[in-house]
Amino acid sequence: MGRAFEYRRAAKEKRWDKMSKVFPKLGKLITIAAKEGGSDPEMNPRLRNAIQNAKSENMPKENIEAAIKRAAGKDADSMVEVVYEGKGPHGVLVVVECATDNTTRTVANVKSYFNRSGGSFVPSGSLDFMFTRKAVFEFKMKAGLNIEDLELELIDAGLEEIDVHEETGFAYADYTNFGSLHAALEDQGIEITKSNLQRFSNSPVVFTEEQIVDIDKFLDKVEEDDDVQAVYTNMA
Repeated sequence: MGRAFEYRRAAKEKRWDKMSKVFPKLGKLITIAAKEGGSDPEMNPRLRNAIQNAKSENMPKENIEAAIKRAAGKDADSMVEVVYEGKGPHGVLVVVECATDNTTRTVANVKSYFNRSGGSFVPSGSLDFMFTRKAVFEFKMKAGLNIEDLELELIDAGLEEIDVHEETGFAYADYTNFGSLHAALEDQGIEITKSNLQRFSNSPVVFTEEQIVDIDKFLDKVEEDDDVQAVYTNMA
């Protein structure tokens, strides 16, 4: 049927593969948010944010609703968020954020990825000083938006920096200002497409190309795990 057909099929299969991994992970965050703060997104900011992020990944409405309903079930009682820290290949520092209903399974799996790569776990909290947590907001650039004026309006809400890439903008703040900056962006009529808390290395390290190949293989394995939500490193 031709190379064009094969390319489209490969692209579609890749998209399906991504969705098969992303949707369950997003669903876990929705369930945890609903379990902790209730099933009404209008009264539960964390749930509203989790739904917003799910929609940005084109997660179907029925999947979102199912994840919210799961919060009321017995299975949600064991659903928790955990963080593991360690050293990966070539000494790269790694923080792994997970959402799981079985911590025994999760810690065993994540630990095995480190061990197989020649790395190891470190005590919880050991890498806190190596990373800074930031609130990160992705938003659509609307016509006529003046970034300098927007920055002035958002400074009191904790804004630290704004980056613009074509039609998408990114706003950064200390993690403690997540709620205030989220509200301020909405007050300015900004359409937020995605928002979360991320970790940024305070002392990024440059690795060789050969080392990066090993590190990337390790990171791919960790990120494929169904319980893993996000992975952060000190790679430059």
